[in-house]
Amino acid sequence: MASQELAQKLQRRLQLEESGAAVEGEAEAVKGEAAAGEVEDRSCLTASAGAELSAKLCRRQDINEGAAQPRRAAVFNPYTEFKEFSRRQIKDMERMFRLYDSGRDGYIDLMELKLMMEKLGAPQTHLGLKNMIKEVDEDFDGKLSFREFLLIFHKAAAGELEEDSGLLTLAKLSEIDVSIEGVKGAKNFFEAKAQALSSASKFEAEIKAEQDERKREEEERKHRRAAFRELKSAFTQ
Repeated sequence: MASQELAQKLQRRLQLEESGAAVEGEAEAVKGEAAAGEVEDRSCLTASAGAELSAKLCRRQDINEGAAQPRRAAVFNPYTEFKEFSRRQIKDMERMFRLYDSGRDGYIDLMELKLMMEKLGAPQTHLGLKNMIKEVDEDFDGKLSFREFLLIFHKAAAGELEEDSGLLTLAKLSEIDVSIEGVKGAKNFFEAKAQALSSASKFEAEIKAEQDERKREEEERKHRRAAFRELKSAFTQ
């Protein structure tokens, strides 16, 4: 009786072990399929993001090694960063920059710079143009942003450009007053001007002058319209 009961228990345990092994095998199979699916998903993500990640890693490596500099913010205030220039001078530079930014993308590229130098009567070689951009190209993108364009006149005014520099030629030939001051060594001029006037009072005076000029132009337009009406009424009588 005892032996029969023991045999039943052993048989029962054997069945439980066999069923447990089957369940475990099934669970392992499910885990394997899930892992395979996860690997496949990761490979898809890697394929889609690989190029972008690689570019970012290369950019970061160049910055760490000193071969590139971090990009500056696209928006900046030229009036506070380039305090040596007046509002009118900066606006003149901005008009010139927009004139030659034919692509309207906020940059002057190699071909646009080529056209600019030709218009100024000082055509440059392809290598010369590349060297001009390289001299102020802080983010190494091969073209000039407005800030980098302002750096040309900043360097010219501070006497930091070589006599044979294409950038100095650009500054000399432009119609912006600061180029003349730069050729004469305007560093002392700007230092004296900064000492004589604070930035706040200088900007206030320039803004007031601009407002007065707009008022004067509006008064002139009113006088012209009044004169035209008088002339018209004289012919209609």
